[in-house]
Amino acid sequence: MNPIARRYAQAQRETASPERLLVLLFQAALRNMRTGAAALAEGKPGEAGRALGKASDIVIELHATLDRSKAPELCDQLAEVYRFVCQRLGAATLTRDAKAAHDAERAFAPIADAFQKAVESLAAGTR
Repeated sequence: MNPIARRYAQAQRETASPERLLVLLFQAALRNMRTGAAALAEGKPGEAGRALGKASDIVIELHATLDRSKAPELCDQLAEVYRFVCQRLGAATLTRDAKAAHDAERAFAPIADAFQKAVESLAAGTR
């Protein structure tokens, strides 16, 4: 990443709302899942492991932030998906199987998309 883009990304993170920060986390997880899957397909297990590890770390953190007191059923469903995603990311890393990384991405992408749309809708309602 060039220095200007790096500074812009840093400024975006530092000034973003908590909701926007979560959207950025979802996007980073997806980006790392895709990078990891591509690296596995290219026979680059080290690069894949780093990317899939970052994605897994983000998903674990998202899981840790679930607040069951506000929406217990939704949190239970999200927790189940997050566990599945982490399991598939781990399997992808251990077996060097790009399909497992794609499984994780397919399960995670709709949640990331829905969260982004909810944040955009919330932002549009506050204007």
